[in-house]
Amino acid sequence: MASEAGTAQVRAGSAAELTLRGVLLGGVITLLFTAANVYLGLKVGLTFATSIPAAVISMAILRGFKDSTIWENNIVQTVASAAGTLAAIIFVLPGLVMIGWWQGFPYWTTAAITGTGGILGVLFSVPLRRALVVDTPLPYPEGKAAAEVLRVGSGSREGAAESAKGLSVLVWNALASAGFAVLTQMRLTAGEAAVWFRAGSGATGISGGLSFALLGVGHLVGLSVGMAMFLGLVVGWWVLLPILTAQMPMAGGPEVWANSVFGANVRFFGAGVIGVAAVWTLVRIAGPVLGGIRSAMAASRARHSGEALAIEEQDLPIAVVFVGSLAMLVPIAILLWSLITGGPLAGSEGVLIAGALLFIVVIGLLIAAVCGYMAGLIGASNSPVSGIGILSVVAAALMLVGLFGRGQDPDTTAALVAYALIVTGIVFGVATISNDNLQDLKTGQLVGATPWKQQVALVIGVVFGSLVIPPVLDLLNTAFGFAGAPNAGPNALPAPQAALISALAQGVLGGDLNWAMIGWGAAAGVGFVILDEVLGLLGKLRLPPLGVGIGIYLPMVAILPVVVGSVIGWFYERWAAGRSDPEFASRMGVLTATGLIVGESLWGVTFAGIVAASGSDSPIAVVGDGFAQPALVGGTLLFIALVWGLYRRTRKLVHMP
Repeated sequence: MASEAGTAQVRAGSAAELTLRGVLLGGVITLLFTAANVYLGLKVGLTFATSIPAAVISMAILRGFKDSTIWENNIVQTVASAAGTLAAIIFVLPGLVMIGWWQGFPYWTTAAITGTGGILGVLFSVPLRRALVVDTPLPYPEGKAAAEVLRVGSGSREGAAESAKGLSVLVWNALASAGFAVLTQMRLTAGEAAVWFRAGSGATGISGGLSFALLGVGHLVGLSVGMAMFLGLVVGWWVLLPILTAQMPMAGGPEVWANSVFGANVRFFGAGVIGVAAVWTLVRIAGPVLGGIRSAMAASRARHSGEALAIEEQDLPIAVVFVGSLAMLVPIAILLWSLITGGPLAGSEGVLIAGALLFIVVIGLLIAAVCGYMAGLIGASNSPVSGIGILSVVAAALMLVGLFGRGQDPDTTAALVAYALIVTGIVFGVATISNDNLQDLKTGQLVGATPWKQQVALVIGVVFGSLVIPPVLDLLNTAFGFAGAPNAGPNALPAPQAALISALAQGVLGGDLNWAMIGWGAAAGVGFVILDEVLGLLGKLRLPPLGVGIGIYLPMVAILPVVVGSVIGWFYERWAAGRSDPEFASRMGVLTATGLIVGESLWGVTFAGIVAASGSDSPIAVVGDGFAQPALVGGTLLFIALVWGLYRRTRKLVHMP
């Protein structure tokens, strides 16, 4: 990779960049990747970065236009990645359905919660660009990877060939992933394998999903996160669960017994670990963030003294950022007022709205800096945004306890819980977009893009995403429902973060939170933080404590395939490192994993539409339960064969001239 000093390309000020066709193409890609991310997030609590696949698709299409440029392709990936990242709002909003406050997702209310938080995320992170993007040693792994894809794919026959190979990998892997998912819904192959058993006087099990999407997620998060999640799986399922089930005997088989204790106790232990990991992250980055902001203010004073600004340094004017941020508080206040008036909280509009606006501004600014720094440090995909959401909802709920106290009647308590979730949803929009924004701005800096045009594109991406997300959420809710919600069907989506966040809000406001398990989890979290730091000092493989917490919190059926995917990705990256062009080989691996995710996830959304239209939970099943054993054996063998074949095809394409 070229040095950063020499990566920004020479350009004319009139070169095509923020174009209508680029914005529209970004919007079309948004429809695909946002829908895929919504489904994936609700299924397993993880989303994937869309910058690189969006850049590959953009270059393949815009290459047909003679006046297309690297900067126009950068705008396309900026729009698409902003909208795809905004899908992480599903870590909060389904909680409103789970607690019974909403029966579906009212379109304009959902879009307003998502859009206002997202636009604030863009505006809040503008002043941080110089601090966290330009004058910083942060690696920005995904931002640099996206810049490499754009540079290689622009303006050369070699670039065209690489773009074609990348698009081929993306499409074929997506088709294979979707095809296997179709066979699963036809019940010709099994979707998961599980065995449950007694462990001493307790119970536990082993389960794993035959999911290409989860395998691809594992490849992308890497071995360090994968092993951290495996450690969490071991602690949660094979240490805690046997102990707790032995202390809580229950009628029924080991599967029901183990899953009941896991949901009521082990999950909250994992929440304690996640909370400590998030706080530790805040402590570690507080100094660098404050130092970066001071550096940015000093640079701003120098520019105002008469220094001319190059194209690559032209941010949105700070006055626009300030006025825009204040202006966004108006629709937020109107939205909150419309949700309060006429309900159990009517008469308290003034104090509730004032408290919420202050909370959104103060916590939002802090979160913008924190999430931007985390994205620069470990990448947007690995950034623990859900941990930030957990801290936010606890803080919002405690704010409401301070204003109203506990012991309210059930209707008032339910309204306060819903209000805490809505305020958290807006703050979460700030978190997700600032997490993505600075990553995209790093890509722009490396290719010589105009920052203010990228910032406008980010706002456009937020608008696209906020318009797409509500109908996708409503469709999935109608077809499947969410685990624990009144309308949940047999194929209900777990929506793990939303379930935890809503449970935390209910527990803080209702006073019945499982504080004991959260406390033990927090104590264990301190131990995992120390373990990770010691491993870092010894130069060994790190085990991020947030990854450990997620491994404890999520069901094993979701975690085990991610762990396997991380190991496969590690072997692939070792192979790629020995190629003549290791960076291209590595990018092809990223596109391999992304295709696996996109195919299964888009089929999941399509299948939801079929379920909603047919009214059946298994509308395309062609065999009954008697075929379960052949489906498990045959499906497992087919899954392994496809994984081997798809990665082998990628390796062959890397070698092809």
